[in-house]
Amino acid sequence: MAVRSPTKRSTRRLSEVARHVILPSAVVSTGWPAVREKCREFGDVFDEWQEGAGRAILGKRADGIYAATIGGVVLSIPRQVAKTFLVGRIIFALCVLFPGFKVIWTAHRTRTATNTFKALQGFARRKKVHPYIAYIRTANGEQEIGFRNGSVIMFGAREQGFGRGFDEVDVEVFDEAQILTEKALEDMVAATNQSRHPHGALLFYMGTPPRPIDPGEAFSLKRAKALSGESDDLVYIECSADEDADPDDREQWAKANPSFPLRTPLVSMLRLRENLSSDEAWLREALGIWDAAKGSGVIPKPSWRDQADELSIAVDRFALGVECGPDLAWASVALAGQRADSMWHFELDDDQHTRGRGVAWLVPHLVATVAANPQIRAVVVDVAGPIAALLEQRAGRWFFKGTKLEATPVKVAELGAGCSRVLDGIVTGWLWHIGQPQFTSAALPAGKRALGDTGMWVWSRKTAESDITPIQAGTLALIGAQQTRVRRPGRAGAGRSGGSRRAVVL
Repeated sequence: MAVRSPTKRSTRRLSEVARHVILPSAVVSTGWPAVREKCREFGDVFDEWQEGAGRAILGKRADGIYAATIGGVVLSIPRQVAKTFLVGRIIFALCVLFPGFKVIWTAHRTRTATNTFKALQGFARRKKVHPYIAYIRTANGEQEIGFRNGSVIMFGAREQGFGRGFDEVDVEVFDEAQILTEKALEDMVAATNQSRHPHGALLFYMGTPPRPIDPGEAFSLKRAKALSGESDDLVYIECSADEDADPDDREQWAKANPSFPLRTPLVSMLRLRENLSSDEAWLREALGIWDAAKGSGVIPKPSWRDQADELSIAVDRFALGVECGPDLAWASVALAGQRADSMWHFELDDDQHTRGRGVAWLVPHLVATVAANPQIRAVVVDVAGPIAALLEQRAGRWFFKGTKLEATPVKVAELGAGCSRVLDGIVTGWLWHIGQPQFTSAALPAGKRALGDTGMWVWSRKTAESDITPIQAGTLALIGAQQTRVRRPGRAGAGRSGGSRRAVVL
């Protein structure tokens, strides 16, 4: 990476380039000056907006502790804006300034983690930086940069399980935070509890707005909390174009990207524009526009939030719902049933997301689940949908191909009524879920598609990339749980509700 020249730096302030800047309360000092001077020694200078971001990120309260040590540093910034440059330089400087400083830098994908490692590895070999470096380890799974004073930066991919089991960590960087599950946070955040850094630990959440199919609930909640004004212990910086931006308006490009055109040349933006798959992807990843800004789906977000109860559980009338996306690109399985208080419950079988996309896993998974749980009264499907490719008819009944697993088909009117009942249950308070991010990410953006002139409707995708199969599967599962007559998945005939109250293994 080329050394930044002091004669070519933007003088626009952070407040002039960012759409949102949310700062912690009671900041009285900052660790930025020492970091900036060390970076100048390395050969780098910063634009004015980056200086402002650095001051905010390293802001301290009167006790000397980072003001964002609790809520973290959240950066919703498009591609090509050099957020890795800024955060990487801050971390290198901290590693040099504080002996024994420990950093974990994770991305969702191995490729992203490796690319970041290579970029910072190149920086570590710079003539003015290399004297501080003790070693660079390049083996897969053990990529790290060690400093002569005992500091270390370790790199890895969350999809490979990297980040679990560490302790005494001073900084954690969650790159690709738009693909950050709550489970990953549970596994990793505790590593900072024993930080020995005198100013406290810092968590960085950096990414672009999540796609509808991404498990982006953690990142979205950070943004929502910042914009609500209810948090005084996090730094939130968002760079984005206007919500109604023309994708090819270069003035909007400059509004979203403070590095364009000085740091990020036009050719780089054109290359990105050419290679992103759609306008939707471009608006999110290059212009930083959040999908939520374009309007929500049918289910009111406050109602969905109010009906989340992590302790909710079904105890009776268990049913599964199964739905596949277009072209069998993805699929979901959901469970529904009645609670002990006679209300109703549904949840996503999120174990299947460890099996990858597509549908190769689906039928074996269903067979095994039903075999382990004979109390399941139905496996409900919409035979008019893509899942028909996995079904076959025998003597007028529907079975999953090559198995004895019988499916309960729904009629169009039943499906329409089921969608309305899900909405009613969430709004009026008789239907509960456990707050799964993937379920939420499917439910809240889902729109309506009218069923002719019947006045009924079913769930619809708002964009080509939306995966709403979780809420579709949940709706089918609820239909199976509430219907009187269903097809027993492991039996030959139609039956009535069983009385078992055993838990279902998903």
